[in-house]
Amino acid sequence: MTFVFRPATRADFESLLDLSVRVMRPHLERVGRWDPARRRARMEAAFAGGGLHVIEQAGRPIGCIGLEPGAEAVELHSLYLEPDLQGQGLGAAIVAQALALHPGRRFAIEVLKDSPARRFWERQGFVLMGEQPFDWVMARPPTD
Repeated sequence: MTFVFRPATRADFESLLDLSVRVMRPHLERVGRWDPARRRARMEAAFAGGGLHVIEQAGRPIGCIGLEPGAEAVELHSLYLEPDLQGQGLGAAIVAQALALHPGRRFAIEVLKDSPARRFWERQGFVLMGEQPFDWVMARPPTD
């Protein structure tokens, strides 16, 4: 299960937006939050932060992940993986590599409520810290 992270460029925008739509749309529709303009704006914001990475396997883009180091925690966002690659352990390996890039740091993520992703994040060591109207706020304590 070999993959690499590389910084996302503007040339990646449309393909990563498409991936985020394919991954998130069913979940957002289920909670009444699907809005194509909002999805585009959220991906624009992910790009603007500068911490978005394309995940490549054998030279092929298979997903993306956002890592924004802050004072309190590394904000993890925009982890989208091609649907046909989900459920095979690749997501856990990607998170492990992301954690290794920032050793000893706390990580935080917002997870859409009622999404099966919450169980995934709990398996990665994240715990529920709070909630917002549409998201769970989760964090993973620092480890050595």
